[in-house]
Amino acid sequence: MKKLIILGILSIFTTYGLKAQNEIDALRYSRLNYSGSARFVSMGGAFGALGADFTSLSHNPAGIGLYRSSEISVTPAISISNTEATLNGTFRDDSRYNFNLGSVGIVMNNNLESRNPQSLWKNVQFGFGLNRMANFNNRVSIESENLESSFLTSYWQNAQGIHPDDLGAFDTRLAYDTELLFITDSASWGYGIDKPYGGVNQRKNIESKGSINEMVFTLGANYNNKLYLGATIGVPYIRYYETATFTETALADDNTVFNSMSRTDWLETTGTGLNFKFGLIFRATDWLRLGGAIHTPTFYTSMADDYSATMRSKFDNGYSATANASGFYEYELNTPMRAIGSIGFIIGKAGVISADYEFVDYSNARLRAPDYDFYDENNAIRSIYQKANNLRFGTEWRYGALNFRGGYGISSNPYVYGTNSVLSSYSLGIGIRERSFYFDMAWVYSSYDDEYYLYSGNVNAANTTTMNNTFMVTLGIKY
Repeated sequence: MKKLIILGILSIFTTYGLKAQNEIDALRYSRLNYSGSARFVSMGGAFGALGADFTSLSHNPAGIGLYRSSEISVTPAISISNTEATLNGTFRDDSRYNFNLGSVGIVMNNNLESRNPQSLWKNVQFGFGLNRMANFNNRVSIESENLESSFLTSYWQNAQGIHPDDLGAFDTRLAYDTELLFITDSASWGYGIDKPYGGVNQRKNIESKGSINEMVFTLGANYNNKLYLGATIGVPYIRYYETATFTETALADDNTVFNSMSRTDWLETTGTGLNFKFGLIFRATDWLRLGGAIHTPTFYTSMADDYSATMRSKFDNGYSATANASGFYEYELNTPMRAIGSIGFIIGKAGVISADYEFVDYSNARLRAPDYDFYDENNAIRSIYQKANNLRFGTEWRYGALNFRGGYGISSNPYVYGTNSVLSSYSLGIGIRERSFYFDMAWVYSSYDDEYYLYSGNVNAANTTTMNNTFMVTLGIKY
């Protein structure tokens, strides 16, 4: 079943041209890997019942209600991503560094109690800024010999009986224009390729970069130091860039003129969306806090893909050729809603222990466009993805002005079949808290396994493990 995911990428032709938008895109922009402030990250993101941290505005907006003063904060970060891939016993790895901004924002507190000591509404707060919700920066390298098929085998099979003018612009036509696919019977439009049954070395390098950042506008309130309420208008925006280069080289001289070929695909995706988040935190006792939040689906109404493909051929006689195709497409994406339940234990002034549970159903994501119904792609989303139960745990212990933190998170497998792609993370941090400022540092390590098919056809999956180390600092000023 997992193979359908890759087949979805390669099944890109409709009467409207290229349709690269598929179930993979829906999951990529729905499965979030939260960043944010150093304190939030170092405690595993388990802040749904704690609050008073800027990143909580994107998770449980009621957290803004626990601010007692106004505050400005900024969090620069560096991420190091590494992916290991094994295909048919051949191991390759690659890595990528990225500097980014985990969060930046301001919270303005209005103390109602100072104006009216009898008021049960103690504070009203407003906050706005930016939180990073996902990071796409990575490099992947995969390589193996293939003695059973060629990248061009499916092109060869799909081209039979089709006039050259009607070949697919982004696959079979590119192969035909570079003479990798050639006519063997002009009467029935039969075609041939040099390596239909393999005997080639195959290599693919994929470089991706970009992120999902969310602009937040949050309003919150504190009722009698017992109930904290908050609502956020979130405006996430997507920037995703991918360059994938596949290279195939003949292993031996076998009476064909084929030497090598390559295909480079380039994709730039941009999109802006809108969502709403509502939350509350209830101080049940001095030592127990309970939290809950609902996130509506994110409605990306202005998604756009700009894409191109370049194919190159090289033959033993010295001849080479190049062909190109490009396109642009606009569409819409709705990601799933989320529900979060939280609990926090306050151990006097010594520390806290907290936990968050998050529910999300990835099968509810949907692609839409005015000129295409995305029936097959949305059906694949329903069939391939499932409900997920995500857990986050965190703790913090205070020694004077010093705070020591740790956290763990697990994001369950989004797939119904295939690899158990569980995303797990471990984090540590330390911070200094004073009356007018604070300085926090954090480290988080995350990893997950997955499968990657180089192309559709008679190929095995590469087993991949992606690991990410992120280091960040947060500087905050209270006023």
